[in-house]
Amino acid sequence: MLSSDNYPIQMRAKILQVFFVSLFLCFGIFSAVAQGRNRTYEAYVKQYADEAIRQMSRYNIPASITMAQALVETGAGASTLASVHNNHFGIKCHRSWTGKRTYRTDDAPDECFRSYSHSRESYEDHSRFLLQPRYRSLFDLRRDDYRGWATGLQRCGYATNRGYANLLIKMVEVYELYALDRERYPSWFNKSYPGTTAKAAQETKQKAQSGLKHEAYFSYGLLYIVAKAGDTFDSLAEEFDISASRLARYNDAPTDFPLEKGDVVYLEKKNSRSVSKYTRHVVRVGDSMHSISQRYGIRLKNLYKLNDKDGEYIPQEGDVLRLR
Repeated sequence: MLSSDNYPIQMRAKILQVFFVSLFLCFGIFSAVAQGRNRTYEAYVKQYADEAIRQMSRYNIPASITMAQALVETGAGASTLASVHNNHFGIKCHRSWTGKRTYRTDDAPDECFRSYSHSRESYEDHSRFLLQPRYRSLFDLRRDDYRGWATGLQRCGYATNRGYANLLIKMVEVYELYALDRERYPSWFNKSYPGTTAKAAQETKQKAQSGLKHEAYFSYGLLYIVAKAGDTFDSLAEEFDISASRLARYNDAPTDFPLEKGDVVYLEKKNSRSVSKYTRHVVRVGDSMHSISQRYGIRLKNLYKLNDKDGEYIPQEGDVLRLR
């Protein structure tokens, strides 16, 4: 939620006026896409995207989360655990494991890790691993709720890293892995996933029939709306007579960024710093630099600059970030 000084803007003329004024502003673009995608990571995503989607169809685990975990656990397949032993998720042996083993120093010396004959076995075992009771609550979430899954994995104890959930979220957003949850490829693939055309046509038809309407609000000196279920930058762009690319830039996101019900969507360029009422933010599990920038109406590049951080920074629970 934003601050309590919100009030409805009833006159569409006011919105249009802001749009026209904004035409003359320069755009400081610093979207999630611009934050340093690594070619090695891109190559890994291309290699294993189909397998992540296949696992999603079988076990209802978000393909974006599967892929993000693999990127994080193996450094995009660079670790010897992955390259030699095909273990792409850092899963240890545990008592139930009867397969091949390898030993590595992790939290303690000579810990036992699972070893596989093929990477597909690792992906399959990862899905089955998440079916154990400790992760059962995650399956109550939608399979496109990557933020909820990332937060849940950390809270359920998948990893000891206090920034694990936020790291997964960053991977999903920087590499556009949320597209996999819709059985599509990220835009930078430059090719379509089989069946995407028909699926996209059906989604477009449903959105056109939904007739979504939004009330605009004013806070932090900015116009914004609150997203409803099914909203996209394309559908909002049509409703408010503004290009989808411009609307995405205002919100530091790619045009295909998945909007959740309740997300704030700004209708004009965000501020360079927060209003005086808000001077700092204490990071929580599930926060990303992008979500924090949206929460306070601050341009993403400015949030990094205010805190002397670069694109490699992952906010960890308890970190204190300056907002002005």
